[in-house]
Amino acid sequence: MTETLSPPAAAPGRAGRLPLLDVVRGVAILGTLMTNVWIFTSPGSEGWVLNGGTEPASFASLPDAAESIMRLLANGKFLSLLTVLFGVGLAIQYASAARRGAPWPGRYRWRALFLFAEGTAHFLLVFAWDVLMGYAVTALVVAWLLTRSVAAQRRVMWCAASLHLTLIALLTVALAAAPARTGGAGETAGTAGTAGTAGTVPDELAGLYAHGGYLEQVAFRLDNAVAFRMEPVLTFFLLVFLFLLGVRLFRAGAFGDDATGRRIRSRLLVRGLGLGLPLSVAASLGGPDLFLLDRYVVGPLTALGYLGLVGALVDRVRRPGPVMNGLTAVGRTALSGYVLQNVLCVFVAYGIGLGLAHRLGETWHPWWVMGLWAAVSAVLMAGATLWLRRFGNGPLESVQKWALRR
Repeated sequence: MTETLSPPAAAPGRAGRLPLLDVVRGVAILGTLMTNVWIFTSPGSEGWVLNGGTEPASFASLPDAAESIMRLLANGKFLSLLTVLFGVGLAIQYASAARRGAPWPGRYRWRALFLFAEGTAHFLLVFAWDVLMGYAVTALVVAWLLTRSVAAQRRVMWCAASLHLTLIALLTVALAAAPARTGGAGETAGTAGTAGTAGTVPDELAGLYAHGGYLEQVAFRLDNAVAFRMEPVLTFFLLVFLFLLGVRLFRAGAFGDDATGRRIRSRLLVRGLGLGLPLSVAASLGGPDLFLLDRYVVGPLTALGYLGLVGALVDRVRRPGPVMNGLTAVGRTALSGYVLQNVLCVFVAYGIGLGLAHRLGETWHPWWVMGLWAAVSAVLMAGATLWLRRFGNGPLESVQKWALRR
């Protein structure tokens, strides 16, 4: 169904870019790398997630504490933040179509389908734990929901949240009641366990990423496609909820540079971090049985606090410096940055590139992993800044626009 829109009376008519939105999007992109970098550098990499075991946070030594804190701050938080921002982007597209009186979903369906194709290529060629495919499917559903009444959207939003919480509660109870295991639902989430535990991974799998060929790794992703694609299936209701929450925040003016925006962000900061961080610490210390609860319930709550925190920091910036400009540039080239950061990690960590995951291994763990995250983040910020001085969009964003025009 395609509906021709007229500008709604209460539609947010923000035709220009929202500077805060670009900064928050840049933070979310680099934050997802803060999670994924542990996968790239673990024995067996993507496959280790399916074979490894989750472990509680440890503060027995300085290296353990540093790794546990970084994982705790990242796990599920930035991915949820990125999901909310996809919903915001969808709301902006809808508002733009309403101002023009254009059909909806109209051409947006092609945009979502192209994103699914990009995600499929990214999944096969680069990284098994791709999020773009799940976002594309959710975008198609939510785009249709935007043609319904605001009351209907609100009902669907809270119904999706309820179904998600019920599912995670049942799975958490099942994990707690299950006997000792070598792999489970927690391991399919994308970031589980400690990267230095090579003993949980078969030697053949560890060798695939340390010494195997590129085509062998592609074949491994294809052979395990169902398992690798379980996270977006498991979290579909969460994705719908966060997309619609992003729509609601945008319409409420949460990203505006005014008193309303600052008030909303202040509430998100206090409630999100005030509740989310303590609960995340408790869940992390509680062990692997609480992994799903931490990643898929506490993580989204904390992500809203992160949104408020970034907003509070940006509100206090008088003159943007290199860091803020870099985050803004990454936010404006988010799709390209997301794919490029994974390509760079593949080149640095896997045997088909520099093979540092195998060479450094336990010796420099976890410091070299943190250094890799910092280095790739710096490259993305500098590269995006330089790119935008000459071009108006990121490389993949330009390809997408060209393809949609065709």
